[in-house]
Amino acid sequence: MDLYELLALALMVGGIWLWLDSLKAREIGIQAAQRACAEEGLQFLDETVVGSFFRLARNDEGHLQLRRVYAFEYSDTGDNRCTGSVTLLGHTVELLHVRPQLYVVPKAPETHETFH
Repeated sequence: MDLYELLALALMVGGIWLWLDSLKAREIGIQAAQRACAEEGLQFLDETVVGSFFRLARNDEGHLQLRRVYAFEYSDTGDNRCTGSVTLLGHTVELLHVRPQLYVVPKAPETHETFH
């Protein structure tokens, strides 16, 4: 084998490892999002997460790992779609974000009183 064949083989093995590692991280992200939605009484929509981005980051021990962010959708009423995200460092859930809800408060009847 010459150098180019070894380099091509190493790239293929690295790509396969990244793909398999990403599948495992995605499953962990799905489980974390499902658990968070169940705890908050929310409906986890589409039963999946979508990879937003990934990059290298250091863990607490200083080792390089992949930090991945996955987006997911949930609903609080069943009639709307809200976006949340789960961030993993390696295979550990680092942050799970469920956007705060906006509640419409009925407007109070107007009075023409003035306060001094």
